[in-house]
Amino acid sequence: MSSSRFDRSHTDDLMSFVAESPTAYHAVASAAKRLEAAGFTQVREDEAWDAQPGGRYLISSGTIIAWYVPEQAGPATGFRIMGAHTDSPALQVKPIPDTGASGWRQIAVEVYGGVPRDTWLDRDLGVSGRLVTRDGQVHLVSHGEPLLRVPRLAIHLDREVNNGQVLDPQNHLTPVWGLGEPDEGEFIAYLAGTAGIAAEDVAGWDLVLHDVQPPAYLGRDRELLACPRLDNLVSVHAGVAALIAAAESGAEHIPVLAAFDHEECGSESATGAGGPLLGTTLRRILSAKGAQFDEIARAMAGSVVMSSDTGHAIHPNYVDRHEPGHHPIAGGGPILKINVNQRYATDGVGRAEFARACERADVPWQTYVNRNSLPCGSTIGPITAARLGIVTIDIGIAILSMHSSRELCGADDPHYLASALAAFAST
Repeated sequence: MSSSRFDRSHTDDLMSFVAESPTAYHAVASAAKRLEAAGFTQVREDEAWDAQPGGRYLISSGTIIAWYVPEQAGPATGFRIMGAHTDSPALQVKPIPDTGASGWRQIAVEVYGGVPRDTWLDRDLGVSGRLVTRDGQVHLVSHGEPLLRVPRLAIHLDREVNNGQVLDPQNHLTPVWGLGEPDEGEFIAYLAGTAGIAAEDVAGWDLVLHDVQPPAYLGRDRELLACPRLDNLVSVHAGVAALIAAAESGAEHIPVLAAFDHEECGSESATGAGGPLLGTTLRRILSAKGAQFDEIARAMAGSVVMSSDTGHAIHPNYVDRHEPGHHPIAGGGPILKINVNQRYATDGVGRAEFARACERADVPWQTYVNRNSLPCGSTIGPITAARLGIVTIDIGIAILSMHSSRELCGADDPHYLASALAAFAST
């Protein structure tokens, strides 16, 4: 029997969230749907915002920022901000998709983010994203049926494959989707037809390939979750749940969820964590309350960011790649990420804040430190801290196969994470 403390309803909903969110744009739409059901309303950047209490959310391309203004909030009320990102490493369709060779019709793709290339071989792939018509309208499209495949070279034609395989991203990752000679425009025309759009009306597109195998519990006791895009939809989903819970509990601060696009390629974009969107949004929330410069500065000084992104679980086959004194395990609760060179933003003050949140939520937690001899990854945490000057904490859940087309975590960890974030946001 499973030793789970929970009924897994949260993880079941995460699986549905991931399945309906093959791209950042779909993740934003899925988050908005859950927020709307909880009474949040959408605002636009080019509209005036009122000072009324309640839940609001703002969508900008593949980024969503949502917040709840309590009744008692004033012009100097601070924020409890939950950070995450909506994008995942993937193969993205090039501007002129149709290509091919030797009797195979293929689709030209570009590598987005840090992709372990071999994980995309021999997977049944769909394609999703957005089509933009000449009138400026954006149409979300999702083809979740097997449509493409990146075939590996047979071992008979590369006897040294097990001694070290090198995949060239330009030559070896082009998927096939049919037989015959390529016909310019046919791929976009096909997708437009599935969406009920005239092909000649399509003027632009942002399309991503994705594994069509759905998330699934794994193991004898179903204590593991095999799932695409855990990095970082598990944090987006947890943040949505935590924000709704904070709104229902009557938070003292203004709880905020900021789920950014473009984290996997550096966050330097109009809708990335390195852009102005979050800072502008926070100032507008306070300005609607009549805040002046001094009050905004006081509010920022009284705010905290908890940036959630997946981290590395101890790998049983590669224990030597991990810091000996810090072995986060799947199922052990959220992890606190620390790096003295500011690849993660956590300091001693943040550590205490995180510990208090986990204690209030009654969930276990762990600490992650990168091995000294290996370079450390980073998150939106240090970027957000530098842009806003707000105390920032880097956390997440421990997973295996990070950046793979399919990742692995403990099945209870999504619930632990959401509970810790809710306790933080409701402070």
